[in-house]
Amino acid sequence: MVTYTPVWNKYRPAIIRMLIDATTGPQEYKLSAHEFVALSGNKKLGYTFTLQVTKGKAINNIKDSAVAKDLLTTLQLSPKAAELTDTATFEITLDKQFVLRVTNITPKPELNTETHGEISSIIS
Repeated sequence: MVTYTPVWNKYRPAIIRMLIDATTGPQEYKLSAHEFVALSGNKKLGYTFTLQVTKGKAINNIKDSAVAKDLLTTLQLSPKAAELTDTATFEITLDKQFVLRVTNITPKPELNTETHGEISSIIS
């Protein structure tokens, strides 16, 4: 069984930076395809995935993606990544061009119109 953990460990600092910066907007980072191919030995293998993670767990199905599962394991072993995923929900995708994208998909709290009206009257 192929493990992609060495690649993810190499990129872990960049991925953590992307998680932090994702609060201001989606982040992108170009990975090296040859690193994944060298581990698997199969150029035609599918490496693309979408991983949605919160509280250190995948909230979508990644059971068919060893690449995504190994990334999740790498994130779970990082105290900083664990801290970040405890407070937000992230979507991490890898496309066919090996561009890794990180987006903060944490639902925004809805503005309570009752409370908003009370605050407006207090401020006025």
